[in-house]
Amino acid sequence: MELKQLLYFLEAAKYKNFTKASEVLHISQPALSKMIKSLEDELDMTLMVRSNKTSEITDAGFIVMQYAQKIFSQIDEMTTILNDLTELQRGTIRVGIPPIIGSLYFPSVMAEFHKQYPNISINITEYGGAKVVKSVVEGEIELGVAVLPVDEEMFNIYPIVEDQMKLLLHHQHPLADRDLIHLKELKDEEFIFYHEDFALHDIMWNNFIREGFQPKILFKTSQWDLMSEMVGADLGVTILPESICNRVENKHVNIIDIEPFTPWNLAVITKKDKYLSFAAKRLIEFFL
Repeated sequence: MELKQLLYFLEAAKYKNFTKASEVLHISQPALSKMIKSLEDELDMTLMVRSNKTSEITDAGFIVMQYAQKIFSQIDEMTTILNDLTELQRGTIRVGIPPIIGSLYFPSVMAEFHKQYPNISINITEYGGAKVVKSVVEGEIELGVAVLPVDEEMFNIYPIVEDQMKLLLHHQHPLADRDLIHLKELKDEEFIFYHEDFALHDIMWNNFIREGFQPKILFKTSQWDLMSEMVGADLGVTILPESICNRVENKHVNIIDIEPFTPWNLAVITKKDKYLSFAAKRLIEFFL
């Protein structure tokens, strides 16, 4: 059964006249009769009783007509919804954001986006950077905010933040008055560190290994404000992106440059060769 068969039958049933229906459909009357006859043959039922001037719909024809109307109503609704999506009237976007940075850049972006497109819902999942990347690959989320680098062959990459890492020390720490500290000088320190599923964990861990030591981890967390407060309580040291450091208000914490220079660059990522909704494309534009 084809949609065209149902469409032609609906027009014939509407006018109860093959000549009128064929004119509306811009086809010949024999072609219309042949299409409806093929539908009747397929269903093995008579749908219309034809006469010279008018045609009557059978009981079976009424049933087919009712279901055909429902089918075309659903198609019309689908088309409307798709048109709404392209005009950003409705939709849902699934986004993954690392919790350590979620409050820094994105509330204002989300607020502005919501003002312009109030009928689009944004489902935000807080994952560590590594899990954000994995979730984009698996299709759990449409787009994620990840720490660079990521696989450029696998992802579309839209850079949004360029930053660098800084050291946080208690203000009475022996190194607290320095302007620059090398990572090697921190081999005996106790660190407040990041959980393993955060991209920062591997980035900084690998940096320490390259300098010849493994950091001593006192405590692990995903909350940058807790990390800075623990430094302020003189429980250890930590390393955080400069943009996060700029929000630290604890007067007992000193923030110092470290070497070697460690970049912390963020990007919105999407999986290549995967359909991206119109709403998600527009949200990316708000990030950039």
